Amino acid sequence: MYSSPLKIVAILILSLLIFIPRIHAQHTPLDREIEVALRMIGHQVLLSSKDSTSRVLPIVKEDDRYKIQFETEFEFIPEALVATIDRVVKDTGLASSYIVEVQECGSGEVVYSFKMEEVAQSDIVPCQSRIQESACYNLLFTLLDRESENAIITIESKPANDSKATIKKYLSIGALVLMFSMVSFFLWNRMRNLPKDPNLIPLGEYQFDKRNTELLIEEQRIELTSKEADLLLLLYDSANTTVERDVILNLVWGDEGDYVGRTLDVFISKLRKKLEFDSKVKIVNIRGVGYKLVMDD
Repeated sequence: MYSSPLKIVAILILSLLIFIPRIHAQHTPLDREIEVALRMIGHQVLLSSKDSTSRVLPIVKEDDRYKIQFETEFEFIPEALVATIDRVVKDTGLASSYIVEVQECGSGEVVYSFKMEEVAQSDIVPCQSRIQESACYNLLFTLLDRESENAIITIESKPANDSKATIKKYLSIGALVLMFSMVSFFLWNRMRNLPKDPNLIPLGEYQFDKRNTELLIEEQRIELTSKEADLLLLLYDSANTTVERDVILNLVWGDEGDYVGRTLDVFISKLRKKLEFDSKVKIVNIRGVGYKLVMDD
């Protein structure tokens, strides 16, 4: 019914809260470098099995390890697999210590695994000559020294670009916050300077539209008869002050001559019913005197 600028501000806040975490959730340059190196491992594994056309599927990170997935089945010789992977790892500077597990897609069973460390690399490959038959395999790659200084320095080949990316990210966040602040201030200022409708009277949680003889609360419109509106306006003008019965009858009904003693009480009862949505707005009966409109702060 009424479009409040506060609702627009609330929507902007929600949008900002949703968007900022997405900025932080983006892959860092380090993660992208790791992904490129792992995809290169996948391609070299396929090439070593004489497959130059199949694709390496997107790399999936699972906790502290990465899963390299393939489009087609392939067979592998453990000795060749170890040599291929180690060559790519050294060329890219991905890590000096790592674990590779070959997982069968369907069962999830690890059919082969090895651990590579900077020291003692000679006895790490059991059953090197046993050829693994063609099947669907995933390579599970765990970086044991991902946080080491050497790995980070090697992988981050363009630290200046990384700094620029970080600065750009925070500049984007700053621009969003600034834009949000400007829009919020504009809407607040506009709302503050909106001309007030003289026909709308604040009445607790209600607004009393004396021109259209209606009570407005939230999304509701409660119609008043002309007499109910006149009676409510009279009580409002003397809020928190008792208005005598005779005064009310004369000012609201005048010399119409069609009212009896109970008429006022009936109209008061109707008004109370229509004001029941706000317990702080009450019409109090001052016994033997008249009525008083009470509005608690």
